[in-house]
Amino acid sequence: MRPNNDRYAKMVKKQSPSSPIFKDCFAAFLVGGSICVLGQLLLELYSKTLTLDEERAKILVSVSLIFLSAFLTALGIFSKIAKFAGAGTLVPITGFANAVVSPAIEFKAEGFVLGVGANMFKIAGPVIVYGTVASVIYGVVYWMTTLF
Repeated sequence: MRPNNDRYAKMVKKQSPSSPIFKDCFAAFLVGGSICVLGQLLLELYSKTLTLDEERAKILVSVSLIFLSAFLTALGIFSKIAKFAGAGTLVPITGFANAVVSPAIEFKAEGFVLGVGANMFKIAGPVIVYGTVASVIYGVVYWMTTLF
């Protein structure tokens, strides 16, 4: 006997745990906001302490956040933070660094080329492709609208 769609939906709803939406949103806001605050503190530190111009300080902040995210991923700490924060760790630069480093660490036993190299962009690869294609489309549309 095959269940119909209504019965199946009821079974799924019954078996699925309820999500504490307020708690999840608060954790995402807290961690995501903390990552952004850290970025702003690093910007202030780099621009004032190292007396860098704003553009170079911003580049250094990006590099620092990528390094910190990759380092915490390698230590297994980033996944614990992500489990608590959920979407809060998806602040683009840290989430992307984690998406590149995680598969690389997971497949390191298979070797540097076939393990790390081949699997590093499994998750991040589609993001890179989509971003590149979207940028090209946006650029063409922008170029066409400036012609007229």
